[in-house]
Amino acid sequence: MVAALALIALLLSGGLLSGCSLPQVSAEDRLFLKLSVDFLGAAELPKTPIEGVPVGGLSGLVYDRVSDRFYAISDDRSRNGPARFYTLKLNLDTSDASTPKISSLDVERVTPLKAPDGQPYPPDSLDPEGIALSPRQTLYIASEGIARQGVAPFIDEFALESGRWVSRLPIPDRFLPKTVNDQPQGVQDNLGFEALTLNLPGFNPSPGFLEPFRLFAATEAPLWQDLPPTPPPSSSAIRSGAIASPPATSAETLVTTPAPIPVRLLHYLIGEDLPSLIAEHLYVLEPAPVGALSHGLSDILVLSQAGHFLSLERSFGLEGTRVQLFQFVISNATDTSGYPALRGDLAGIQPVRKRLLLDLNTLDIPLDNLEGLSLGPRLPDGSQTLLILSDDNFSDVQKNQVLLFRLRGMQ
Repeated sequence: MVAALALIALLLSGGLLSGCSLPQVSAEDRLFLKLSVDFLGAAELPKTPIEGVPVGGLSGLVYDRVSDRFYAISDDRSRNGPARFYTLKLNLDTSDASTPKISSLDVERVTPLKAPDGQPYPPDSLDPEGIALSPRQTLYIASEGIARQGVAPFIDEFALESGRWVSRLPIPDRFLPKTVNDQPQGVQDNLGFEALTLNLPGFNPSPGFLEPFRLFAATEAPLWQDLPPTPPPSSSAIRSGAIASPPATSAETLVTTPAPIPVRLLHYLIGEDLPSLIAEHLYVLEPAPVGALSHGLSDILVLSQAGHFLSLERSFGLEGTRVQLFQFVISNATDTSGYPALRGDLAGIQPVRKRLLLDLNTLDIPLDNLEGLSLGPRLPDGSQTLLILSDDNFSDVQKNQVLLFRLRGMQ
């Protein structure tokens, strides 16, 4: 009797368990953080000049938790004033915990950057776009260079307090603008290093010991040698007789998909010894919208020691501005540092994996030229603020727009 009851209980428990199966989670889903982002509001940074220089061209943003200040890099090529970064103070109104908002955002200071020779940068000698704060109280700043003038890109380190030049990271030769066999190579003009972020090290109690940290940089668009092959001639050109008709093909071959748009992501390790480039990964941009005049990766932001990031992609063209926020992970991504070109069949390369977190066009607000991405102070409920900053291009018809979000799900 006891054995029979035990058998019945076992059968019943099996039936209950089979009827209450746990939700299935894919291996790829487990790679990503369970993030959510809520829009809290927008503000505008005044353009009032400070210390005799205009406030504009804000292309990158980083938050300093110690001082509760932000640092914003201007992409001024030393034309409207010296190459520089601004110190910003953000004040939040959290009286209503459900809907925090920006009460004020002010420029407190402007710090000119000094070239390696200790002098201000001459006009058109750099194009600063990205900024990252290191644990040794320095800023890393990325310049995309000016390819059409032969000015090389750089990722340099500067003293936070004085703007003094400190050091330079090694950049692979494939990123430098040049001509090889009558073909351009390296970064495209105005499409070089745009995105920069830094992963702070873990805590180490040893006095005077600085744990290594990791820095990540990405170009806005493909290198010249990574651009897809020249597309076939248009049917109108063929019909006009300007170009000979190609051999007939089957109907299936006429259906084409957009070629991947490959961007290179550099991964540096920086410590007491000389910094080293330890890996490079493929980041694939979303297909460009129809009629896009510009399309690229504006910024990246590291979220965790495990290699979780946010990325900001932006397009502008005949259909207006499109801005999308993604989460991406570098886990298991192929090291592409040995690939001289990323074009054609990329089937053998595992790019970073990404997924859409927010399409900013669904916010139903006017979007300016959004470029900078940064975490900010935590809110009273423990959630994280996220800020996105626009570059006004020193234009009277554009503004220094700042968008505030609540980010949940960080580890």
